[in-house]
Amino acid sequence: MNIKVLKDNGLSKTEMRDIYAASLIEMIENGEPVMITDADLMRPIGILPYLKKYPENIFDCGIAESNMIGVACGLSAEGFIPFTHTFACFASRRVMDQVFMSGAYAKRNVKMVGSDPGICAGLNGGTHMAFEDVAMMRVVPEMTIVEPTDTVMLKNILPQIAHSYGMTYIRLCRTHTEEIYEEGSSFELGKAAMLRDGGDVTIIAAGREVVEAINAAKQLEEIGIEARVLDMFTIKPIDTEAVIRAAKDTGAIVTAENHNVIGGLGGAVAEVLAANMPAPVEMVGVKDVFGQVGSTETLKEYFGLTADDIAAAAKKAIARKNGSQ
Repeated sequence: MNIKVLKDNGLSKTEMRDIYAASLIEMIENGEPVMITDADLMRPIGILPYLKKYPENIFDCGIAESNMIGVACGLSAEGFIPFTHTFACFASRRVMDQVFMSGAYAKRNVKMVGSDPGICAGLNGGTHMAFEDVAMMRVVPEMTIVEPTDTVMLKNILPQIAHSYGMTYIRLCRTHTEEIYEEGSSFELGKAAMLRDGGDVTIIAAGREVVEAINAAKQLEEIGIEARVLDMFTIKPIDTEAVIRAAKDTGAIVTAENHNVIGGLGGAVAEVLAANMPAPVEMVGVKDVFGQVGSTETLKEYFGLTADDIAAAAKKAIARKNGSQ
């Protein structure tokens, strides 16, 4: 990996969906056997402008998500690399049998994009707010789960995903995200990216919570607490070595995710620690409730996913480490 972290984080000029579409089209133009399937959301994910130019590589399967997965598994059986897309709520809840049986059990090579997970669903509300998708996909054997952090990472990691055989679930916010990495940064599937080092506590974050983790670390630094920040963009298989090293070096862990605290990143980290290096763990995430309607910023406050929440969890984890709670 060659990671370069920006000093200041602002909204990206390019949307995530634009990078997603452009990256797949580039692979098609390079002669790679990429097939794009969608569940009647081609415009929202940015693929529609390319449909007329590449009609043999892009298919709209309609509002039939389970069938789309079946089609993709058939394409995989014929040697293609299919990318599927629908909203995260449908990409997880609605298609599980096809994902498990036609995909994972049959050893297929399908790359499934679930867009607008968690509070990224915003005004679409509770019905479309997937806080459980990672938990569902984690229990599928041999499934890879990736949550790209920003446009720089997405551009670098998509070809790696395409060239890594097997079922992959990609959690993707469609619109602008906070810029974390400098252009030219490179990443490795299955390896966490360290954004800051520190010896007092480690914050392990994924997706849109990474910028909150960085801001929390800056808050903590002001009061003399040095926080390590890890971007755990590959949630499965998790970087076990990085988690164990963090527990050894800092002795206190905070996880931060745009997901239910049950079954997601926090659970994955806790499982690693329980088996290898027990340490206090505080989980910042959605506390086992349904989604709501609101702006992303409002929902971030409502569900307790802010930098302030992460900083408070870090102080609690340190207190537990020191036996002073």
